[in-house]
Amino acid sequence: MHALPPDEPTRRADRRPLVGVLTANTISIAGSSLTLIGVPFFVLHTTGSAGRAGVVAFCATLPVIVAALVGGPVIDRIGRRRVSVASDLVSGLSVGAIPLLHHTGVLEFWMLCALMAVGGLVHTPGLTARAVLLPHLAEHAGTTITRAAGLYDAVSRGARMIGAAVAGLLIAAFGAETVLLLDAATFGASALLVAAFLRGVPAAEPQRAAGKVSLTAYRDELAEGWAFMTRTRLLLGVTVMVMMTNGLDQGWSSVLLPVHGQEALSGATAIGLTISLFGGFALLGALVYGMWGERFPRRAVFTAAFLLSGATRYVVAALTDTTLPLAVTMALAGLGAGMLNPILTTVMYEQVPEALRSRVSGVATAGCELTMPLGGLAAGLLVDGFGVTTALLLFGGTYLLTTLAPMVFPAWRGLDRAPAVSRTEPALPGSARAASSRHPSAR
Repeated sequence: MHALPPDEPTRRADRRPLVGVLTANTISIAGSSLTLIGVPFFVLHTTGSAGRAGVVAFCATLPVIVAALVGGPVIDRIGRRRVSVASDLVSGLSVGAIPLLHHTGVLEFWMLCALMAVGGLVHTPGLTARAVLLPHLAEHAGTTITRAAGLYDAVSRGARMIGAAVAGLLIAAFGAETVLLLDAATFGASALLVAAFLRGVPAAEPQRAAGKVSLTAYRDELAEGWAFMTRTRLLLGVTVMVMMTNGLDQGWSSVLLPVHGQEALSGATAIGLTISLFGGFALLGALVYGMWGERFPRRAVFTAAFLLSGATRYVVAALTDTTLPLAVTMALAGLGAGMLNPILTTVMYEQVPEALRSRVSGVATAGCELTMPLGGLAAGLLVDGFGVTTALLLFGGTYLLTTLAPMVFPAWRGLDRAPAVSRTEPALPGSARAASSRHPSAR
């Protein structure tokens, strides 16, 4: 049995680190929602090309894969608090430079692509650094991982709701440049909160056991994370499925929805409204799952939620040119989507030992984001070549086929099975789990 630290029995619950991270995420994600709407409309307004909007989306998301791959090993060495703060600061500078350069008349298209690439490169390690801290923050706060994961996702959904609504109004009133400047400010606020509230949290500081930085160490740790994920068929199935849906969602958010909004709806205001409804009902879904979700089979909830939140958006957008049907569909889709991340987050923490969490999370994140650059690029090319309606129907059909996976493949039955051992501690020496894992405690 693993001995607890001497002060563990008497340590009092401290909710401040968890509250600080939740607040930072709220501000940062609300700001990112501004960019999610602001950048596509900025590109469409300045270039008039859906294809170029797809190219910008490609440039913004391709570095995310690289960052996710190298982020897992480096996060523990540099420290999760430092990585999160640095990520927010650089992201803020890259976003803020876009409207400033445009205002001075020197912004070229390649500069826009480069700045978005820088933001994509540094943003994911910051999100990963905060996410892998969640079990520790939940323990500090005296709550369960499931409840903390539900709350974590709920505030993220709420932030997206607020950010989308504000973005639509600001773009309509002041232009896309304004929302990009506001997003830069939110990154700065997030960095200050993380720096203050995570100071003194041991798990947020550099880990001594991480060892010296070397290419060989990176390769070995990434290989270890990859090997663990591929041995765990449920994690592999989750990664492949989310990889597909993330690519489709990237095409939806960066090209298809903005183009549809500009051609058939009332522009940025309507898009902000639909995304805000999606976020609001996703918040409701996350809260509902956090309170009552553990009473129901996770596989059934997960499958139903994905079917509700996926293909329906694309089909309704393709078949309607008014806001109301799409708004209702987005609200129902958000309700289902809000239940997905708490399930996936809980499964990750159950399946992956603490010693491997950063590197497995990095590999899984890279896998989940592998198709995102292609999603935005493909959407732009399809819209330019065949029109937005055809593109929407093709994306929607692919989404439907992808979300049938939990009903087809046996590995997904693992969603309803409890882990063999606690995943907050390394496996006991000599246990079946330890025998099947290569060096589970190595760093």
